[in-house]
Amino acid sequence: MSGSFRDPVVLRSDDEDLVDVLEERRHGSDLGFTFRTFSPPSCPAPSVSSSDLRQSVLDSLFLRHVAKEVAVETGSPLEMVMGDARSILEEMSQNLQLGFIRLMAFTLTKVFKKLFRSIFINMDGLNTLQQAVQENPVVLMPNHRSYVDFLIISYILFAFDLPVPVIAAGIPLAGMKIVGEILRRSGAFFIRRSIGSDKLYWAVLSEYVRTIIRKEFAPFEFYVEGLRSRTLKSLTPKLGMMHMVLEPFFKGEVFDITLVPISVSYDRVLEESLLAHELLGVPKPRESTAGLLKATRILQEDFGSMFVNFGCPLSVRSLCEGRIDRCRFNLRPRHVPQQPSADVQACVSWLAHLVVRLQEEGSVIGPWSLMCCQLLQNPVHVLTGDGLDWQQLSDGTVWSRRLAVDCGARLSWSGSVSDPDVMTSAAALHRSVVQRRRGRVYLLQGEEPERRRPIGSEDGVMRTAAAVLMLASYRNQALHVFVRPAMLAAALNVTRSRRREQLLGFFCFLQDVFSHEFIFVPGRSTQDFEEACFYLKKCGAVNIDDQEVTVPDSGLEVLSFLQKLLQPFIDSYQVVFRFFCEDGPQVFSEKQLLPAVRQFATKLILSGELHTYEALSSDTQKNVLSALRRLQAVTKLRASEQNEYKVNREAVRRTADVLAGKIPPQMLQATPDARL
Repeated sequence: MSGSFRDPVVLRSDDEDLVDVLEERRHGSDLGFTFRTFSPPSCPAPSVSSSDLRQSVLDSLFLRHVAKEVAVETGSPLEMVMGDARSILEEMSQNLQLGFIRLMAFTLTKVFKKLFRSIFINMDGLNTLQQAVQENPVVLMPNHRSYVDFLIISYILFAFDLPVPVIAAGIPLAGMKIVGEILRRSGAFFIRRSIGSDKLYWAVLSEYVRTIIRKEFAPFEFYVEGLRSRTLKSLTPKLGMMHMVLEPFFKGEVFDITLVPISVSYDRVLEESLLAHELLGVPKPRESTAGLLKATRILQEDFGSMFVNFGCPLSVRSLCEGRIDRCRFNLRPRHVPQQPSADVQACVSWLAHLVVRLQEEGSVIGPWSLMCCQLLQNPVHVLTGDGLDWQQLSDGTVWSRRLAVDCGARLSWSGSVSDPDVMTSAAALHRSVVQRRRGRVYLLQGEEPERRRPIGSEDGVMRTAAAVLMLASYRNQALHVFVRPAMLAAALNVTRSRRREQLLGFFCFLQDVFSHEFIFVPGRSTQDFEEACFYLKKCGAVNIDDQEVTVPDSGLEVLSFLQKLLQPFIDSYQVVFRFFCEDGPQVFSEKQLLPAVRQFATKLILSGELHTYEALSSDTQKNVLSALRRLQAVTKLRASEQNEYKVNREAVRRTADVLAGKIPPQMLQATPDARL
């Protein structure tokens, strides 16, 4: 690798702003830490108990209004409906108690010291949060990559004498014997995964959330992505909980709400193998106490370091200024439910995407992520066959480190250890995925399980795919840094045009297609394009004037690297497009689609037509379906009870042709920001 970038400014564990939470715990008493005086700063509102909070929900005019509607619709007595509401609330609500917070802190200290070398946090962010909790209701919004995310924020806040949050969690956790109750008393409240059209449940949940915000009971924590990311890449935000959280501000019940984006990054994720197999259709294990006890064997493994970055607090009041008209909420009594207007929906979506984008910008990229970017530039048969030269991998990783810094990345790269030693350590940490021997690096496909039948060729594809998806997940941790420059590189390659206008058109088309694959803040297509131009110019990959973008010979290496980063996604989408146009049914359900596409892609891999194992990922396939719905090439059948869809094959074919550069994107979209 050649090229001349400026030397990277690396983020190191000895930076003044970073504190290792575990350092003191390794030299101090765990019992002393657990039972020390806990004195968080007071919230501006008077404190209320968990039981008072529940009673406030049951007494609310909103819940009683909805209960009366449900009673009329179902023909049930109002008392029975309110009894159902009480039962829902008892199933759902937290019962935060300091004694159980101490128990959790003691247990987590023991576990974290076993699992992680360090847990780094940024003290400036924590100090800013300390001030924020004393002024307005605070909503903590971490990303979600591992089960460890669930209580790490509470652990850190307890360690630094900040109010411990209440946390939105999935109802399966409540069913874990003993553990479920400990989580409830540590601040978790539990939400059913499938609420559907249950009007009463929605009313109880929304009123419970709004009451926590209004009364400033505690900081409120939830995952705006909704689910744990199985690809270690940010997910498109879910807007239901976001709207509940913001509604007290929209209705003027609170002066302001403070949103705090939190980025949690891992050197190695505990569930890495489990996540890869889930993407290949292996059912997710059910959460249970027995399963948790079996998982204690991982305490013998090394998972490197964790980084928790508390982002700059965001004022909802400031961000919403000029975006919505809150006066309309005064036209009806506050307790009467009303559908959010188009501008409110757009504002909620914009805020949610903004928070996820800020989570990305605050995340820390480790050496292994950059090594995976380099490994996946090579054909899989090379990695599983002759292997990749270690020196080539090392040189490529150092080169991509400089590129990442020029694109604005936050890196975790020790400045006190030589580059070869940093990469040797990273490879050793991930020895379950790669093996280094005799100067080469090989992709491990896992040990073959005992079988009663011979292993077929399709089984071999799945074993290889699991290993590739593990590499891809760590590469994904760095993609948010490269994706915009990579899309411009793809536009230059596909369109063969230098004109900025044509490149912008294809860039915006890629944003439309990949709108569920990567995070793009609505309304920022043109700014994203300009950002891509800026970074490519900064690293010397392109020359730019008012009309054209040209590529010097010295920029070809950068553009080739970026194109290869994006190519697996383009190839995977084209596979699904081809399936719909050739073999796919015209009407289908998502449950039917995923195994059918996986089988179709497997056949293409076995025949040698396809080399992208990421096409087997169920998350990618779901994202393609979402993209086609967005582009109106697939429509959901309203009369269907099984979530069936109808495909417009001609529209899919046109989309595939635009992606391949056969026809211009103007045939599919109008103005750049029309869809985003």
